[in-house]
Amino acid sequence: MMLDELREEVYESLLELPKNHLVTMHSGTVSGRDPESGLIVIKPTGFRYDKLTPADLIVMDLDGRCVEGTLRPSSDTATHLYMYKHRSDIHGIVHTHSPFASIFAVLGKPIPPVMSSAALLGGEIPIGGYAPVGGEDIGSEIMAKLGDCSAIVMQNHGVYTFAKTVWKATIYAVEVEDVAKIAHYAMLQGDPIVLSKDQVEEFQNIYATYYGQEED
Repeated sequence: MMLDELREEVYESLLELPKNHLVTMHSGTVSGRDPESGLIVIKPTGFRYDKLTPADLIVMDLDGRCVEGTLRPSSDTATHLYMYKHRSDIHGIVHTHSPFASIFAVLGKPIPPVMSSAALLGGEIPIGGYAPVGGEDIGSEIMAKLGDCSAIVMQNHGVYTFAKTVWKATIYAVEVEDVAKIAHYAMLQGDPIVLSKDQVEEFQNIYATYYGQEED
């Protein structure tokens, strides 16, 4: 098989989605881009997580041509390819319908930075407008609204996270849901205290300087 290491990384990240309650049944998508060949590894559409193996993943080029694999790729493939074409720094994308973040999606509201961990994502997680699945409209809307953030909530759809590796994008997807959950419950009690821009930047510096290991 081609791109064994990237396949394994995408596969392991996919298994984290149901484990962390970010998807149900066969929803959600993970993809990764190989920095050397530029080829993409992505989940097949409508495939059960408990039946998935690394061999089931699809390898394709940036134009959407299948290079290896017999299954149909994710229905969200056009979005992933659009982002890879327009952001050379992105090598991992995760899409989920995680429930607390999706509350903000159906309200059409951004997720406020109520926790220091929101700094990992760029602060306030922006809301993107509604766009139909299957074409490049979602990718275009993400590009218009994402800014410097690593995550976005798309109206009536769900969450997208982006990173220089597949694993980092997966971590970000978990963080989005965590922040959204806390923000949601805090809003039920009153007006949560939201981090200022300066506070977000302070925490970003801490995470960049002191947090984690070199291989993360």
